[in-house]
Amino acid sequence: MAEAGIIDKSATVAVLMGGMSTEREVSLKSGAAVLGALRERGWNAHGVDVGPDLPQQLIALGADVAWIALHGQFGEDGCVQGLLEVMRIPYTGSGVRGSAVAMDKITTKRLLADAGIPMPADSVWRAGEPIPEDLPMPVVAKFPEGGSTLGLEIVRDPEDLERALVDLSALGGEVLLEQFVAGDEITVAVLEGRALPVVSIVPDSGFFDFEAKYTKGRTRYIVPAPIDPLVAEAAQRYAVTAYERLDLGGVARADFIVDADGVPWFLEINTIPGMTATSLSPMAAGAVGIDFGALVEEILCAARLRIERRDHREKS
Repeated sequence: MAEAGIIDKSATVAVLMGGMSTEREVSLKSGAAVLGALRERGWNAHGVDVGPDLPQQLIALGADVAWIALHGQFGEDGCVQGLLEVMRIPYTGSGVRGSAVAMDKITTKRLLADAGIPMPADSVWRAGEPIPEDLPMPVVAKFPEGGSTLGLEIVRDPEDLERALVDLSALGGEVLLEQFVAGDEITVAVLEGRALPVVSIVPDSGFFDFEAKYTKGRTRYIVPAPIDPLVAEAAQRYAVTAYERLDLGGVARADFIVDADGVPWFLEINTIPGMTATSLSPMAAGAVGIDFGALVEEILCAARLRIERRDHREKS
């Protein structure tokens, strides 16, 4: 792995935002907030709306480093990270492998299977296969590469299962079917390997869907979460374990459901969590005295390349 470079304020920073996924609008909000924070702190930062011409945009800008504020496919899944490795432009967050693995909920769960982290039981349905029978209801049906609660349905009776599978398989060929765990939602952000305070999520609707997540006033967030300290410590430990096992970087955020027995069940880990006005990672950082600008700057200063370049020359 390449050593982290020294980044100073003479560097030209490209804040990558927008992109080509279903989470484009959320990414534009994250990117605008990051861009504003960097400029307020004196960085030579420029917004870049990511599209197929990204290499040309980065060359024209003379980018020295990239702050990735992209969400979803082509941004959070290792694609942009791989391009930046080829162009030798250091970037924030996780590398190619960690980004690709964490983006896929099925692969994430398989790699964490022996890590001692409680996870809901699951099965995988693939397009063309028979509709599963005798599944315990309710069941959570997920598009494995979805984000921002997009591509997720709670199926409460067998009659709705076929419809949910048809809808979700339109997004991709596989659907993750998970045991439904009732309880309270919490999240743990991990910043460069250290867990931040646990945030409790209390949506008015009872379900933390897209509208609840991105509409001010629809959800209450409490930090530190008003839960048993031992439960909070366990969730933080599991979040750090997942972060390390998947070889992540920058800030990542793990989501859990705490059941009636106080067990935090791991759901997923996001390698580029939101940086909007209602985002949870900045809230958790603020609880330990790291304001938004300082958080954005710390993430930038940890930007690096992760793949060593090796020149192979024929021996004469």
